[in-house]
Parts: sequence; C-alpha cells; structure tokens
Amino acid sequence: MASPIGNPLATLVRAHDPDQFLTSLFAPPEHRDALLTLYAFDHELARAREVASEPHLALIRLHWWREVVEGARRRHEVATPLGELIDAGRLSAFALTRIVDAHEAEIEPEIATLVAWRAWLQEGAGGIAASAAKLLGAPDPEIFRPLGAAYGAARVIRWNRRRAMRGRCLLPADLLAARKLAVADAIAEPGSAGVLAVMNELVSEGGRWLGEGPSGRLPRAQIAAALPAVLARRDLRRGTEAMPGPRGLGDRLAVAFAGLTGWL
Repeated sequence: MASPIGNPLATLVRAHDPDQFLTSLFAPPEHRDALLTLYAFDHELARAREVASEPHLALIRLHWWREVVEGARRRHEVATPLGELIDAGRLSAFALTRIVDAHEAEIEPEIATLVAWRAWLQEGAGGIAASAAKLLGAPDPEIFRPLGAAYGAARVIRWNRRRAMRGRCLLPADLLAARKLAVADAIAEPGSAGVLAVMNELVSEGGRWLGEGPSGRLPRAQIAAALPAVLARRDLRRGTEAMPGPRGLGDRLAVAFAGLTGWL
C-alpha cells in the first residue's frame, strides 16, 4: 500500500475520523485520495455542530458546504478537491446534498421518531458509504447504503455517553418517550435502564441493516467502501458496552483481514 504520509487530507482524517482512515488504507492507491476527500467532507459537516456556539451558526457552516456541492468553487483543502470530484462526475452533487441534509437534522434539538432516525442514518452515513462505493467503481453503489447506515447506528450507540457529556442526544425521542423519558433525561442519565433499553432496540436496527447489505467476498477494488461494516458488526455485538476511544488490536485485525481478503 502506498503511504499516505504527507497527504494533508490523510492527516486530517486520521486525526478526526480514525475508523474511516483505517478503512481507506485498503482502497486502491489511485482512488485513496478521492476516498479521503469524501471522508474529510463528512468530518467537516459533522464538526459544524461541534464548533458552532449556536444552531444557526452551524446551519451557516453547512450552507457553505451546500454551496460547494451545488457548484461554488472555493480554495480550501477539502472543498477544492471535493469540487474537482463532483466536476469529474466521480461524486454526485445530488447524493452529497442529501448528506448535508442529514447533518442539518443533527442540529435540531432532537430526532423525533424512529422513522426520522432511520432516514437520517440512511441519508447521512448510508450516503457516505454509497458515495465511497461510487468512487471505487462499484456497479451498484446503492447496495452499500445499508452498510453505512449500520455503521452510523453503531456509532450512535458507541458514542452516546460521550455525546451526553456535551449535552447532546441522537436517540429517537419517541422510543425514549415510550419509556417515560425525555431527551433531557437521556442526556442527564445516559446509563439509565430506560436509555440502555432504547439503545438495545437500536442495536437491532443496525443488525437489520447489516443483513441488507452485501456480504461474502467482494471485489478487492471495492472492499474499502464496505469495511466500516466490519467495525459496525463488532460494535453492535458489544451493544451498550461499546465504548469510544482508540480501536483495539482485534478491531484493527478484523478490518485488515477483510481488506486484504475481500471477505466481509
């Protein structure tokens, strides 16, 4: 594998999205920079909510990226190569707009229903997986969407406690309400029995998506788009015990095995 050392996009993704950086290493070298651009774009959208002090400021940041996707060409370490990929037809502006829409949903005070939660992950994390598959030449990139949604679901569960410490909750409000909990309760006590029960329901949602995506042996040229599903499967097995932080050796070896053999 060609070394990504010295690539500013690789540095950015490695620092802020180590899961996607790890999976990108198994992309064909000629496509790796494009994949890193996509993942850097996803990070820029995610950080809009993290760095903005008010929701309307986060929306302004997301609108800036929406303009890039829709045709504004700006000098920026991520926006410039992203625009080039769109102009070359390697990424779909329509698909990327749907991903921006999904990140806008995160700015709302709550995700109201399980239906809305499913749509958010299918459009956001699922859209990233489908776009990655398109970059890697998959004949039907959309079949990768459920794998991305499953990875997104696992990430919600894995980072729930850490997110609650920052005053945020991405669990469906209707599932919480069914247990007589408000979003504020889930933020105050992310380890309560009711919150854990909701998260277990979401584990099942993620497992269903894993079952809907491709499995078995995939073309080596496309496997990188599916590798986040390897981490999702492991995290969903851990359920509510999945914890944020650096990946252990077992997770890294599982990704490496799938990446090198093509077996998902």
